Amino acid sequence: MARFVRRDPAPAARRPVIGVLCCNEVADRPIQAVASRFIEPLSRISGATVLLVPALVEVADVAALTGRLDGLLLTGSRSDVEPHHYGGRAVPESHADPQRDRVALALAERMIESGRPVFGICRGLQEINVLFGGSLRRDLGEEHHRAGDLPFEALFDQRHDVTLTPGGLLGGLSPSARISVNSVHREGIGRLGDGLAIEACSPDDGLIEAISARPCGAEVLAVQWHPEWDGARAAVDRAFFERVGASLGGQAADERRSRGGVYRGH
Repeated sequence: MARFVRRDPAPAARRPVIGVLCCNEVADRPIQAVASRFIEPLSRISGATVLLVPALVEVADVAALTGRLDGLLLTGSRSDVEPHHYGGRAVPESHADPQRDRVALALAERMIESGRPVFGICRGLQEINVLFGGSLRRDLGEEHHRAGDLPFEALFDQRHDVTLTPGGLLGGLSPSARISVNSVHREGIGRLGDGLAIEACSPDDGLIEAISARPCGAEVLAVQWHPEWDGARAAVDRAFFERVGASLGGQAADERRSRGGVYRGH
C-alpha cells in the first residue's frame, strides 16, 4: 500500500488569478465556452492563473468570485449586448446572450467597486462602456467588419489603422501613435460612458477603439480589436497583456500586504 507523506512547500509568491468570462453556446447541447486563444497569453505573457467564470446567473456567485479574483477579463464573443441595457431598440437579427449580459455587468461592477482591475476585448469593451452608462451603435462601415460567409480565420484578416491618444495609457505602451489592428465587430461605442477616457480612435470615422478608467483605484482597460489573435505577436498587443499582468501583480501584492506575510490564496 502506498504511503503518502505530507510535505509543506516552501513559501512562494503565488500567480495572480484572473477570471475569464465564458459565453453560452450550443454544441449539440448547451455549453459554457471561451476561445482558448484568450487564455494562453494570460498565462504566457500576463503570468496569471486563469479561472473560467460561467455565464449562468444562478451559478455565478458575484460576491464570492470578487473575493477570490485579482482581476477580470471580459472576452470577445459572437453575441451582442442586448440593447435594453443601454436604452436602445431591439435588433431582430442580433445574436443575444442575456445571461452573459447579466453576469458580465454585475461581476464587472462588483470588481471595479472593490478596487480590482477589469479588462475587456471586443464585446468586453462594449460591456464596460454600457456599465459606465454609455451606448452602442450598429451603423459601422465595412472597414470594421467583413460581411459574408467566410471561414473563421479570414474574419481576422480584416484590418484598419487606429490612432492612439497622446499621453494615454496605450500611447505610452506603443512606439508608434498609429497602429494597425484587426477588426471583427458588428457593433461599437455610440455614446461614451461617464468617466471613461478615450485611448484610441479610428482615423477614418472617429469610432472609439479603446477606453480606460481608474474609478476606484484599480485599472479598467479595454480594446475593440483582438490582441489575443495570432499569439499577441504585435508590439501593442503584447503590451496589452503585459499591462494586464502588471495590474494583476499589483492587486495580488496588495492582498498579501493586507493579510500579512506570504499570501496563499483567498
